[in-house]
Amino acid sequence: MREEKLTAYLKGGFKGRNKTIKSAELERAMEMSGTDLRKLVNKLRRKAIPICSGRDGYFYARTAGDILRTIRQLKIMIKGLQAAVDGLTAALDKFEEVSPEPPGPQQPRSSGKDGEGSV
Repeated sequence: MREEKLTAYLKGGFKGRNKTIKSAELERAMEMSGTDLRKLVNKLRRKAIPICSGRDGYFYARTAGDILRTIRQLKIMIKGLQAAVDGLTAALDKFEEVSPEPPGPQQPRSSGKDGEGSV
């Protein structure tokens, strides 16, 4: 239901790069948080619904160029996220060298016959 509502809203009033809607305004119109809106847009894009975005907000694609510009922007975001992952991975490697995780809690050992109950 929310998918159809968002698609119809954008397609009906915000078609093309020159007719965008700011995220905050779209959140209010759809009565959802920014996080929920981004998740819903992602879900729709995965279903090949051409919801685009730019600096000025969200819009429904009018041309292939609209989609290509959004794809280009998403690829730039991917590169930035990958750089962040690489940096954190390097930081983790350094962190583990300095301060390894302590071992888990020790299990009590039993002194049963023939090693029964030993851990």
